Amino acid sequence: MLKSIIPKLPMRNKAITKAYYYNLGFKPLGDIDYDGYLMLIKDDIEIHFFEFTALNTKENYGMVYMRTDTIDEMYKFCLDNNVDIHPNGDLEIKPWHMKEFALLDPDNNLLTFGQMV
Repeated sequence: MLKSIIPKLPMRNKAITKAYYYNLGFKPLGDIDYDGYLMLIKDDIEIHFFEFTALNTKENYGMVYMRTDTIDEMYKFCLDNNVDIHPNGDLEIKPWHMKEFALLDPDNNLLTFGQMV
């Protein structure tokens, strides 16, 4: 039986990635700081990152879709913490009956947050 999925996304700079996701409310997962690898958690969402210093962000198509039951609060949290919203990712209800917004992290990984309406 499958129980969860944990995305592994590329990062060029661990300190920059860590700071960005801490600003979104993520925290370290565990007590060990692995060289070239980062594990973060927020609520029930876990994301891992692997170091890829030669990453061309214009060629990175890393994407994660995170479901929430507090989309309005998450969107406000991002705005209150000066997190840039994706230029085409403002909070809106989509034709597929999801209320969504999107962000791009420093390595051009697309983070979409959605809640059923």
